[in-house]
Amino acid sequence: MSTLIYTILTLCAIGVIAALVLYFVARKFHVEEDERIDVVERKLPGANCGGCGFAGCRAFATAMVESDDISSLYCSVGGGDVMADIASYLGKEAPVKEPLVATVRCGGSCDKRPRTNIYGGVRSCSVASALYVGETACAYGCLGYGDCVEACQFDAIHINPETGLAEVDFEKCTACGACVTACPKGIIELRKRWPKGRAIYVSCVSRDKGPATIKACKAGCIACRKCEKVCEFGAITIENNVAYIDYTKCRLCRKCVAECPTGAIKMIGLAPLPKKETAPKAEPAKSTDAVQPATTVAKAEPKQD
Repeated sequence: MSTLIYTILTLCAIGVIAALVLYFVARKFHVEEDERIDVVERKLPGANCGGCGFAGCRAFATAMVESDDISSLYCSVGGGDVMADIASYLGKEAPVKEPLVATVRCGGSCDKRPRTNIYGGVRSCSVASALYVGETACAYGCLGYGDCVEACQFDAIHINPETGLAEVDFEKCTACGACVTACPKGIIELRKRWPKGRAIYVSCVSRDKGPATIKACKAGCIACRKCEKVCEFGAITIENNVAYIDYTKCRLCRKCVAECPTGAIKMIGLAPLPKKETAPKAEPAKSTDAVQPATTVAKAEPKQD
């Protein structure tokens, strides 16, 4: 019995000594933290999505408080209103940025991009991309296994069961960039959020030459340059055998959409341009100089008395 009591007392003494040591160590190495960090963190959405480039909202709040210039810091989830509120509290100038939205640049649906094989491995885009090009002949298109869906914390992206492609809900998207990072094919990018949800973009990233691209996907860009030539604002460039529309220059004139022979340029929230009416071909006028057929006139015979 005495051994048991001795053991209990020894453990209690060790616990008290350890607690005292930890207390003095904590006091010795205590770092005073600016109380404004807690206030700024409470003003943030609390998504901890990493879209700001920091590990979480706490780290972002610390950077906001400690930085003299916060022009390079931005919370895409909170947007301009949240940033203005925080900047006003800190007495700093709020950064102003255009709202963005995630855009899937692939139009190779099941009917446009036929299967050439069947993948039986783990249903993961990153795993499938590391093993082979995919179930179709296009090595650049959407694999459709949903890594972007799992990465999104806002339920803003899903795989369409009919097309097999990832689709973004523009109303829910916060432009956190998680889906951009998760996509191993690099087909998701952040683009300007157009007014009223309108947008025009090239839904193809294939760098293959035209014949190879169109053989693998009927909706692929063949770099024919028709869109580049018709654009009056210099918003379209061709690089690595694929067209790209600069959203900072595009004026949504829709001429490129009408010119694209494969339908690789997608249009959202806009009506197509009216088709040009072609005048009916006029029939060639008959020439009046044509030689008329000779007519024979019967001579009247003289009357006999």
